Amino acid sequence: MMQNNSPTERTPKATLPMDKQLVGGKYRVGKRIGSGSFGDIYLGVCLKDASEVAIKVERNEAKYPQLAYEAKVYQKLERCSGFPTLKHYGSEEHYKAMVIELLGPSLEELFSICKRRFSMKTVLMLTDQLLCRLESLHNVGFIHRDIKPDNFLMGMGKQAHKLFLIDFGLSKRYVDAETRLHIPIRTDRSLTGTVRYASINAQKGIEQSRRDDLESMCYCLMYFNLGRLPWQGITADSKAQKYEKILEKKCSTKIEHLCKSFPSEFAVVMKYVRCMRFNEDPDYTYMRKLFGLLSLNLNLKYDNIFDWSQLRKQNLERQRERDQERARAITEARLSLPKKTEVSSVLKYSRCVGDVSTASKRK
Repeated sequence: MMQNNSPTERTPKATLPMDKQLVGGKYRVGKRIGSGSFGDIYLGVCLKDASEVAIKVERNEAKYPQLAYEAKVYQKLERCSGFPTLKHYGSEEHYKAMVIELLGPSLEELFSICKRRFSMKTVLMLTDQLLCRLESLHNVGFIHRDIKPDNFLMGMGKQAHKLFLIDFGLSKRYVDAETRLHIPIRTDRSLTGTVRYASINAQKGIEQSRRDDLESMCYCLMYFNLGRLPWQGITADSKAQKYEKILEKKCSTKIEHLCKSFPSEFAVVMKYVRCMRFNEDPDYTYMRKLFGLLSLNLNLKYDNIFDWSQLRKQNLERQRERDQERARAITEARLSLPKKTEVSSVLKYSRCVGDVSTASKRK
């Protein structure tokens, strides 16, 4: 049975001197591009076909080793759509390394590019894929426990429209691999995950299950709709006090108030998720259909053209317009110059004058 003995909080990690090192005999390590739960992430290149990859590393002496566990989760998900392909996992001299498919920007990055607000069309298209990813993960017996915009990345190239779920360092089996029974509920747990998107029950110390991933997803959706959540920016003298204030704000913010300026479907789904029992099977189809009907009523088509796709298109159009304006300006400048014959005459005249001046000086 796979166990995840992860600590409840992310611990500081010293960056490894990875530049130019070789992983698995065929992946050259490049620059550091980010970090996940308990591991640094580097850009890499496969020496066999020159394809780019992402390489996540972990020191051999790590206090809470997680990479082997995360690699096993990726193996469990290898046949599921919307999860990066695991290409290699192994131990090197001073560290362990996991090589996965390289993906594009995260939803958090794209949210910033779009000036911290997504259109309803983009939110609904993302929601459909978010629900699909969570259903796939839950169907193989795992919960994520750190659902947030940073952990959802768009694909690259032909998969630029596809949403991928990453970073399983904090994930956990909610179903026993042997008995196939749901884990028992407990009320003495410390918070695992990111407090901004954590469920109310998770903050109260209750064991997490599928309902908590879904509640975190709901907070992500309202974050995309509103631009920020009501409990962002809360300060306190200590982290414990801050977390307590955030929990109080979450509990006191009514769902109707949180979702009041948006279609009722968002409030309906959030209520449904919050009312779920600990071991209840989520009805993913119901939620997808609810949002799907909303998109039909709003006449919004799931065409994979997101807000950032539009921005790229607009930027290309602006660049094309600038190029055309520059070309016109160059043409006009050329037309305003003297004709070739006139220029030739001027040059001949200049030469003649020069010759006369020179002759005069010689005399």
